[in-house]
Amino acid sequence: MHNSKGVTQRSNPRLLVVDDDRDLCHLVTRCLEPEGFTLSVVHTGREGVKIAVEGTHELIVLDVMLPDKKGFDVLREIRTHVRTPVLMLTAKGDEFDRVLGLELGADDYLPKPFSPRELIARISAILRRSGWQSESNTASRPPVMHSGDIELDLAARTVSKAGEPLRLTTAEFDLLRVFFEAPGKVLTREALVENVLDRKFSPFDRSIDLHISNLRRKLGPQGDGSERIRSVRGIGYLYAWPAQG
Repeated sequence: MHNSKGVTQRSNPRLLVVDDDRDLCHLVTRCLEPEGFTLSVVHTGREGVKIAVEGTHELIVLDVMLPDKKGFDVLREIRTHVRTPVLMLTAKGDEFDRVLGLELGADDYLPKPFSPRELIARISAILRRSGWQSESNTASRPPVMHSGDIELDLAARTVSKAGEPLRLTTAEFDLLRVFFEAPGKVLTREALVENVLDRKFSPFDRSIDLHISNLRRKLGPQGDGSERIRSVRGIGYLYAWPAQG
């Protein structure tokens, strides 16, 4: 039995694939089902939104180009209802699509054409980050972490600011967790890519910078107006711990 780095540990992850390329959907199904994934496949954005908001899937694979509406519009609609992780399929070399997808709340992207192995790796990494298989381990509840007015609950994978919940993607949540676990330390982009996105660092991949930009925007400034996540030129990023935090 195949086991992609423990993804099939608890039960079969349920994936929703939204793509109008039927040949590609067939290929994806043939590649993923033997790896222990259960797939639902739809070919229009309208169907994708309808099924996604039911909240019965662990991850959504969403193509940017759909016949009835843009994948970005589908992503916007999904994000108003559910936090289900989303992997966007983009055209190779289209940086604008990747940036826009991440800004709208995608958890990662994968340029077409892609290898089955790369697709499985990206999906597995997102599922590990999302904590979907940790439901049976709630007996030893992880701690709730604080920094000033920000509270991060590791078990529930929720974040709040001054008591108000923040809607973070899986990558944004894990970024914040990594920063909280290294207070006052400068973290390199390489380390963040490997620890948060669970892949090897490439100097041409700006995903981590976009995730940090989104996280900054959602967290807002410190009480004194200063930036929570500071850029350290040529090295990486530092989460500025508040003096009284």
